[in-house]
Amino acid sequence: MTSLALAPTAIAGLLRRQQRQHWTLLALFVLMLAVAVLSVAIGPVTIPPGEVLRVIAASLGLPVGEIAPQHAAVIETIRLPRTLLGLLVGAALAVAGAAMQGLFRNPLADPGLIGVSAGSALAAVSIIVLGGQGLGFLTAALGAFTLPLAAFAGGLLTTLVVYRLASREGHTSVTTLLLAGIAINALCGAGTGLLTYVADDQQLRNLTFWSMGSLGGATWSQVGSVALLIALPLCALPLLARTLNALLLGEAEAGHLGIAVQRMQRIIVTLAALAVGAAVAVSGLIGFIGLVVPHLLRLALGPDHRFLLPGSALLGGSLLLLADLLARTLVTPAELPIGILTALLGGPFFLALLMRRRGVAA
Repeated sequence: MTSLALAPTAIAGLLRRQQRQHWTLLALFVLMLAVAVLSVAIGPVTIPPGEVLRVIAASLGLPVGEIAPQHAAVIETIRLPRTLLGLLVGAALAVAGAAMQGLFRNPLADPGLIGVSAGSALAAVSIIVLGGQGLGFLTAALGAFTLPLAAFAGGLLTTLVVYRLASREGHTSVTTLLLAGIAINALCGAGTGLLTYVADDQQLRNLTFWSMGSLGGATWSQVGSVALLIALPLCALPLLARTLNALLLGEAEAGHLGIAVQRMQRIIVTLAALAVGAAVAVSGLIGFIGLVVPHLLRLALGPDHRFLLPGSALLGGSLLLLADLLARTLVTPAELPIGILTALLGGPFFLALLMRRRGVAA
């Protein structure tokens, strides 16, 4: 009788939780739209949000009346591609972080911590420095896709190496995973430093700003070159949400539920590496988005990846746009690298997370 009496209460609680999750996703979507409009409106030339919407509507062919030509030029050629690139990069980093945390069943499994970003950066730097010499044939063959595809290959390779080192007899050791990530980060950092040492002055200047992360100089060609590469994992990973939910129970339990664990792990790793590689190729190294965003949403939405993954995409894009907005306005007319601001935010958060886990373990 007690179990039967509690059943309606449990169902009602589940329905309330799902309703809260849907409302949270809607709020995150509205937040993303608002931050995107602010990102386009605010800058050295401030444009009213209403004018921003009119310019965007006019570019879509809608009748909006007369608009200021200089406003249209600033929005269409500078700020709109930068905003779209920021949304793509932030969503890619956050979703990849959420997927990796679910795959390894640990909230510390950030793509940067386990070497994905460092591997992508090493491959991208190799193309920048050696693209006109030993790797010129790749640039000629792949064109605008050379950099994002190379970064994807580097991120995928390092991810597979770390995963193989941390896995034994079907089980993944989180401690080994993080230690292997530290080693891979060191090796890739050494390779990047060596390439930086042999770079010429112009390459060195580009690499210095690129390594700190930035959306400056975003163009429509950049957006086009990475949009498909980022859109694929952003669309595919939420389809694997139930698989990630099952993996939270453990690999053996997921296998008993009929999931091909090893094959799905390889697919998830490949999609995450593609997202991070493409993002790193166009924005440089931007840390902690993949760590902070999924953890915050896990506190708000719970561990269900059906809500966690789309929520990470929305909040990741919004957070990166806010960081970019601060980078453009704090020291006007100069511009701070985004990687510095995300590190200032993510560093203390990561330390707090470590201290919290230490307190729980104690």
